[in-house]
Amino acid sequence: MRISSTQYFTMNVATMSDQQAQLSQLYAQISSGVSLSTPSDNPLGAAQAVQLSSTATTLAQYTSNQNTALASLQLESTTLGSVTDVLQKVHTLVLNAGDGALNNGDRGSIATELQSLRSQLMTLANATDPQGNYLFAGYQSSAQPYNTNSAGVVTYSGDTGIPAVQITDSHLVQTSDNGTSIFSSVAPIGTSSVPAGAAANTGTGVIGTVSLNNPTDPTNNNTYSINFSSSTTYTVSQTDPATGAVTTSGPQAFTAGSAITLGGQSVTISGAPNAGDSFSVTPATQGSMDVFANLSQLISTLQSPISGGASTASYQSALVTSMTQLENTINNVVTATATVGGRSQEVQALQKVTQNNTLQTASNLSDLTQTDMIKTVGKYTLAQNALQAAQQAFVKIQNLSLFQYLN
Repeated sequence: MRISSTQYFTMNVATMSDQQAQLSQLYAQISSGVSLSTPSDNPLGAAQAVQLSSTATTLAQYTSNQNTALASLQLESTTLGSVTDVLQKVHTLVLNAGDGALNNGDRGSIATELQSLRSQLMTLANATDPQGNYLFAGYQSSAQPYNTNSAGVVTYSGDTGIPAVQITDSHLVQTSDNGTSIFSSVAPIGTSSVPAGAAANTGTGVIGTVSLNNPTDPTNNNTYSINFSSSTTYTVSQTDPATGAVTTSGPQAFTAGSAITLGGQSVTISGAPNAGDSFSVTPATQGSMDVFANLSQLISTLQSPISGGASTASYQSALVTSMTQLENTINNVVTATATVGGRSQEVQALQKVTQNNTLQTASNLSDLTQTDMIKTVGKYTLAQNALQAAQQAFVKIQNLSLFQYLN
C-alpha cells in the first residue's frame, strides 16, 4: 500500500502532537504536584476523590466535636472536684457541730462558715465554660441557673435537658449535666435513707443513722414512722409510696440504743422519748435532695439557741438528718464525677480512632490526587525521549524522496 506524502506528514504531525500533549500534561502534574486536576484525567479516581473528600470533611467535624466535648467534660470534672472539696469542708463542720462542749456562740460561728461555703457552692453551680455557657443549666446554657430570691431561697431556673454532641457516626456523648442531677438528686447506689425527729418532740430521744441490712428488701422504699405511745412503747407505721397504703405494727417495747427493724433496714434511738414523740425514716429519693435547701436548714438549726433537754435532743437529731443528706449529696457528686471521667475516656479513645481514620483518608486522597514525583518524572523523561526520537526520525525520513536526486 502506498502512503502519500500528505498522509505521512499528517500522521507524524498528529503523533508528535499527542506526544507533546502528553508531555505537557506530565509537566503540569510535576509543576503543580496535582495528578488529578479535572475529572477527565481519571473519571473513576475523581469519583473516589469526591467520596474521600466528603469523608475527610465529616471526620474533621467529628474531630472538632470531640475536642469541644472533651474540653467541656474536663472542665466539668474539675468543677465537680471543687464541689466535692466544698462539701467535704461542710462535712467536717457538721462533725464539729456535734461537739457537746460547744455553746450557742460557737454554733453560730459554724453557721457563718457554712453560709460562706454555701456561697462558694452556688458560685460553682453557676460555673461557665470559656464561651460563657453555664455548665449546669441543661439546655438553658445562656442563663444563670442558680439565683437567690427575695426570701433568700436558692432557686434553679435551668432545665433537665442533657446536652450531647455527635462525636462519631455511631456515638453521641453527653457533654455536661444539668443542675438537678448534680445538686438536687441522689445516686442509685450508696445512698442512705434519711432519719429525722419531729420538731414537736418533748423527750430527749435522739435518732441515729440508718443501717442497711438487706439491700434487696422492697420495703426499703417505704416511709417509716416510729410513734411513741409512752416512754417505753412504740409502734411502727410504714407507707407504700406506690399505693399510699399505710401498715402499722402492734406496740413494741422500747429499749434505748437497741436496733429497731424497718424492713431491710434498722435504726436506733437513744435517750428517753416521751409519749407523743415520733421519728421518721424516709428513702433518700422521697425527701429533700436539694443541697442548698438542706444547707439552709442546717444553718438555721445551728443558729437556733438550745438550752438542754428536748432542745438539745432535737438539735442532735437534726444534725443526724443533715449529715445523712450531706453524705448522700457527696456520694451523688462523686458518682457524677466518675461518670464524667468515663465519658472523657470514651472521647479520648474515639479521638485516636478518628485521628487514624483521618490520616488514612488523607493518605488515600493524596494517592489519588497528588503527583508521584518519581513515577511521573520517569514518565516525563520517557515521553520526552520518545518525542525527540520521533522528531529526529521524521526529519530523516522526510528527506527520502526521489526529488532529492534529480538535477
